[in-house]
Amino acid sequence: MTTIWVINGPNLNLLGVREPGIYGSQNLQSIEDNIRKQASDLGVDISFYQSNHEGVMIDWIHEAMDKANGIILNPGALTHYSYALRDAISSVRIPTVEVHLSNIHSRESFRHTSVIAPVAIGQIAGFGALSYELGLIALVRHLEDQGQ
Repeated sequence: MTTIWVINGPNLNLLGVREPGIYGSQNLQSIEDNIRKQASDLGVDISFYQSNHEGVMIDWIHEAMDKANGIILNPGALTHYSYALRDAISSVRIPTVEVHLSNIHSRESFRHTSVIAPVAIGQIAGFGALSYELGLIALVRHLEDQGQ
């Protein structure tokens, strides 16, 4: 069975409370519940992780190398400067889709650059919680096209 890991970065544990005008009113558990149902419909196994610590996220990415076929990654603010997270994704060679709730390209200029995007198979941003669903569909189709 295809296995997808969803890894969420700093402050995403505060969804539903943190700036709902930007990030929406859904909490992370609600988003996970929706994705879990979608994954079941697609016939894939899915696991969820969230940390406010860069090193923990890197450890999960390394661990995924032996356990996951793909990763959906919302690195939060680490998107813009974490070369260590970028290098982890690059090193494990697991197809990764970068997702963001907000449109990072229409926000503050420091958010316009993603150091993750060049090592991801794609980036989906600006569709709120739907970004995760779109990311899952895109990743599953990519894996199918690759024969996984």
